[in-house]
Amino acid sequence: MCHSTDSRPPAPPVQGKVASHEQIELTAADGNRFLAYRAVPEQPNGRAMVILPDIRGLHPYYRDLAVRFAEAGFHAIAIDYFGRSAGVGDRSDDFAFMPHVEQLTTDHVRADARAATETLAEVGPVFIVGFCLGGAHAVRQASEGGNGLAGGIGFYPTLRFVDDPSSGPGAPVLMLRGGADTATTPERFAAFEAKLDEYGTAHEAVVFEGAPHSFFDRSYGEWAETCQAAWQKILDFTERHA
Repeated sequence: MCHSTDSRPPAPPVQGKVASHEQIELTAADGNRFLAYRAVPEQPNGRAMVILPDIRGLHPYYRDLAVRFAEAGFHAIAIDYFGRSAGVGDRSDDFAFMPHVEQLTTDHVRADARAATETLAEVGPVFIVGFCLGGAHAVRQASEGGNGLAGGIGFYPTLRFVDDPSSGPGAPVLMLRGGADTATTPERFAAFEAKLDEYGTAHEAVVFEGAPHSFFDRSYGEWAETCQAAWQKILDFTERHA
């Protein structure tokens, strides 16, 4: 598991008020109905964010994270992966996610992320951010291009979950990695980035020295400064590419 069951996301550097937040259901183009959580800022920054969770799906961490993004000014929607195999039930700590992870495909993620992107499109430029499994899918989705995304951000992307890019140029990609993270090897990252170069997709990688996999957790007091630095990278990246 990427996080402990009681993990929660750190606050952004600047915290505004949240106008509303609620659990919703979305429908993908293939008819799949899935859980999502939407948060609306009181003072929008003109940008939107689709959030791809780790292997737990729409765990409370990611509902809270949608609210955190709204505090930072983003219209945000966090999505669940498992509508096709698990319906729209609860994704709390006792949810057995692994059988559903094993059934998840890139096409499923693409269809569901596109539904969220289209829901947010009227807000302004839509970015996508993901964590672990979701981090891999976020950077892969952005690198494809043609799906309405302005950019993709991957926190400690576990690249075994996706293939290397096979088209481009896509939207810009930012990877935020922990220096002590062993879930993906440096060689695998190098191969992925080489493909981004081959297809002309702009990309950057930030490695936080000594940080573990899943460092973006407010319970990790020793990584509080790293979390704030990661937030700032997101804010800078999305402002630059909006």
